[in-house]
Amino acid sequence: MLEARGVSFKYPGAKRLLYEGFDLAVGTDERVALTAPSGFGKTTLCRMLAGYERPQAGNVLVDGEPLPRRGTCPVQLILQHPEKAVDPRMRMRDTLAEAGEVPQRLLDDLGIQKRWLGRFPHELSGGELQRFCIARALAAHPRYLVADEISTMLDAVTQAQIWRFLVSETQACGIGVVFVSHSPALTERIATRVVDLARTE
Repeated sequence: MLEARGVSFKYPGAKRLLYEGFDLAVGTDERVALTAPSGFGKTTLCRMLAGYERPQAGNVLVDGEPLPRRGTCPVQLILQHPEKAVDPRMRMRDTLAEAGEVPQRLLDDLGIQKRWLGRFPHELSGGELQRFCIARALAAHPRYLVADEISTMLDAVTQAQIWRFLVSETQACGIGVVFVSHSPALTERIATRVVDLARTE
């Protein structure tokens, strides 16, 4: 179980708390969609769940244990803008190598072509680069994936391909998913449960 227990968070200098005593629990058999108006802190919550931000109070736990401060995190975050998640000076094969051994099956299922491996991030499209970020996250053998508007910038065909793969892969591997999307149609099709953050204040 991935849990946020009584978490509170406010950015330095901000006038209001984004979260105060917030609770969330997600199982490995769930795909939970987070919805709320823009600026409500969806991305901040995603970052807390994956350990990128630490709550000022409360805890984020996986199976009752805090997220590790070192080593591979059991919660992997996939960002909306993949170009911000990779080192622009590294070729893509080296970016993947950071996660360890990446099965060829995973690259094939994501449609990652062999010739892309020798390229730098700026030589790939947003959709191509996002496939690498997904492969890297899955290669870490996470218990949970947190996907923050990962297909917003992609064309409809690429969106459908990526989400079809993610649903199939996470179901097969028993990986829980927390995701943010501004597409009601996508949310309805993919989510097993929707959490409206605007109603949890």
